[in-house]
Amino acid sequence: MRETLVLNASFEPLSTVSLRRAVVLVMQDKAVVEHAHPGLRIRAASVDVPVPRVIRLSRYVRVPFRQRAAWSRRGVLVRDQHRCAYCGRRATTVDHVVPRSHGGGDTWLNTVASCAEDNHRKADRTPEQAGMRLLRRPFEPTPADALLSTLGVSVRDGLPEWLPVPA
Repeated sequence: MRETLVLNASFEPLSTVSLRRAVVLVMQDKAVVEHAHPGLRIRAASVDVPVPRVIRLSRYVRVPFRQRAAWSRRGVLVRDQHRCAYCGRRATTVDHVVPRSHGGGDTWLNTVASCAEDNHRKADRTPEQAGMRLLRRPFEPTPADALLSTLGVSVRDGLPEWLPVPA
């Protein structure tokens, strides 16, 4: 299902929602379409709405400050761009660098994306014990990085031209 970026009225990113939820927010005049998929529209008897890629809320929503991005398996795969941290092939699983049985937890710095073969080969060992090396070190993304990476956008590459930057 398509993901739609939701911006606050002040243009700060808040979250991503499903296409259905984005259309409902637009239809209820709770949001406006800032950027739409070119050439795609949702049509009904009395409705003609562009397929939103980015929507902006009409009213400002106060959000408590988030210092850290919440950890999730999906987030780790997105952060690592679905690439195995050991061999670089397509990753489908998440591997704990320090296994949970050895005291490692579900944290950004202890998990990496991994292909099933390397995850199985590493098993219940650290990469050093298994004779494997990480191609890249895990890092903790900022909440904004995590949000934008779910849309396939990297802050390091710069913001896309369709994302308006307020003056």
